[in-house]
Amino acid sequence: MALINCPECNNEVSDQAYMCPRCGFPITAQKTATKAKRVSKKRKRLPNGFGSITELKNPNLRKRFFARVTVGRTPTGRCILKSLKPDAYFETYEDAFVALVEYNKNPYDLEPDITVQELYDKWSEEYFKTLSSSTSERTITSAWAYCSSIYSMRAKDVRARHIKGCMEEGYRIENKGKKKGEKVFASASTKSRIKSLFNLMFDYALEYEIVDKNYARTFDLSGEIIKEREDAKIDHIRFSDEELDKLWKNVENVPYVDIILIQCYSGWRPQELGLIKLSDVDLENWTFKGGMKTAAGKDRIVPIHTKIRNLVQSRYIEAQEVNSDYIFNCTDAAKSGKFFSYDKYKVRFQKVISVLELDQRHRPHDPRKTFVSMAKESDMNEHVIKLLIGHSDKDITENTYTERSIENLRKEIEKIK
Repeated sequence: MALINCPECNNEVSDQAYMCPRCGFPITAQKTATKAKRVSKKRKRLPNGFGSITELKNPNLRKRFFARVTVGRTPTGRCILKSLKPDAYFETYEDAFVALVEYNKNPYDLEPDITVQELYDKWSEEYFKTLSSSTSERTITSAWAYCSSIYSMRAKDVRARHIKGCMEEGYRIENKGKKKGEKVFASASTKSRIKSLFNLMFDYALEYEIVDKNYARTFDLSGEIIKEREDAKIDHIRFSDEELDKLWKNVENVPYVDIILIQCYSGWRPQELGLIKLSDVDLENWTFKGGMKTAAGKDRIVPIHTKIRNLVQSRYIEAQEVNSDYIFNCTDAAKSGKFFSYDKYKVRFQKVISVLELDQRHRPHDPRKTFVSMAKESDMNEHVIKLLIGHSDKDITENTYTERSIENLRKEIEKIK
């Protein structure tokens, strides 16, 4: 209990008194009203991701309430805030709050220049809520990792060529195992997922009038993906001795004949050729390392056959001259980059077949078929053939207890004449 001054007559009175004994002023009621008034000034916290309202301390400002909107999140999960447009300052907290409510109902009315990254953040936040499993979410985020080249572009500037560029030239950085930090390019199935991602994301952008047209839906990728997969499954036709002879005679005259011959004498898959790094080519010991698809196919070392050493060396020198990390490059593809993708190889392969008037049924996997056929005709060890082409070997003794030296592999591959 303490003595206070009555607000009405200034007479000292107990703070527990119901009223002032001198003038009758209601002491307890006034105290309750003051407490209620203080409580009413307390504002509720805004929902997570809703935005923020900051009261500026400068008393001379007429509009002291500064509103910002959430446009994304940092890798640690913190909200990225930008000023509300077109007006970010308001006279009262209530006015700022109403503006934020309107923004969150239709967030892109005020963001005509939103970037692709910002669009993805907003779209994925809504889309992920509709997914039934975290696996589906990981499929989207994995595909998105290949699209970093256009993250900072304005969404309304994206065209079909940019999306195709992500599929053909885009890569993610490996973050696990011995290959941590290495570039990983999109497989056929990943390209399909990238296409699906942009279909849905730009449908969303179209709905909110960020873009006038969904360019992701202006081209069909399904046929290309199916062809790439089927090329690896259909019955392949080996190059005949006459066709090989014609290839050798035109190696200096027709572009990319050399790569077909390199494939014929090494057995690489067409997709693997473009991924062989310059650092994995050893011209001193004449080997190159690469591979993909299976555990048996990855990081396999293939001796460079004596017949193709000069061809490999020429490509090595060319890669150094164009400052490429990869030994095989498309130096004639100025617009779409030097990277030697499956599609680029297929176009150039078919051109060689047409110019030299070879069997028109040949496909990019046929040189691999040719290598296996020549290997078997030369009585190459069956286990070595599987090792060189990246096929798993079910022989327990061979697979578990036998370690093939480079010289042993070289001796076997040189059986091909």
